[in-house]
Amino acid sequence: MAKHETPFLDQLESGPWPSFVSDLKQQAEVRAKNEEGVEFQIPQDCVDDLLGVLELSYKHGRTHWKHGGIVGVFGYGGGVIGRYCDQPELFPGVEHFHTMRVNQPAGKYYTTDYLRKLTKLWDFRGSGVTNMHGATGDIILLGTTTPQLEEVFWTLTHDYGQDLGGSGSNLRTPADCLGQSRCEYACYDTNAMVHFLTNEYQDELHRPAFPYKFKFKLDGCPNCCVASIARSDMSFIGTWRDNIRIDQDAVNKYVENDAAYPANAGAHKGRDWGPFDLEKEVLSLCPTKCMKFENKKLFIDDANCTR
Repeated sequence: MAKHETPFLDQLESGPWPSFVSDLKQQAEVRAKNEEGVEFQIPQDCVDDLLGVLELSYKHGRTHWKHGGIVGVFGYGGGVIGRYCDQPELFPGVEHFHTMRVNQPAGKYYTTDYLRKLTKLWDFRGSGVTNMHGATGDIILLGTTTPQLEEVFWTLTHDYGQDLGGSGSNLRTPADCLGQSRCEYACYDTNAMVHFLTNEYQDELHRPAFPYKFKFKLDGCPNCCVASIARSDMSFIGTWRDNIRIDQDAVNKYVENDAAYPANAGAHKGRDWGPFDLEKEVLSLCPTKCMKFENKKLFIDDANCTR
């Protein structure tokens, strides 16, 4: 039986999409049963209280998390986000419920063995609630108490070979796409670049010295799967350095809606979008107006192409 009644949160489970509320309820039940016999180092019912304080926030129309000062690990100023509840008497399980950011590897490649070790560590010393990954890119470990921070940090750095990511007014953890490790469109090695930036700017990552946060994001090509322009302060975008090569036969088949060349790589299939207008949907959208299509032939003024 649930520790707290949550009628407002229950509404979030009624829609057609997966709900984080269902995930939290499942985790609360797992901790309550504790079939694996974990010796929890923070309150066993912390996820129940997390649901309770969130329900109260919906009821009151304001947050019940307060700023309780800076909290972190020795020698670092970033990597931990302090969370304190302003209703500790009602929800003692989340009286302090800090978030830890773990620096993700370039391209977010993990072995299943590592992920099992990480989740077991967080079940033991934290709430077991994770976010893979946060908007910054890090693995987000949601919810632990102050005494557990150094314990988790020691295990990550000494046993797992993993470090904390950035938080606060510092350089945030650089993030990238898969790059040349998996993608044929990548124009440079994004993984190598992220690895270099992460090692080069260790001090800026861990010890906030900026007036505000600063982010690197790396896209291997102009498809911008990482959305680096929208999500960073310094965007790295791979681009073609030579004159653009044009397969005129493929261009014409695309214009003619040939089934072998679906629009947007097939992402828009299943609906009639009307006739394809090359001028409106492609040529006129070019910021430098460097393209034209005449006599079934595409021309690009390479010197004026910003891509």
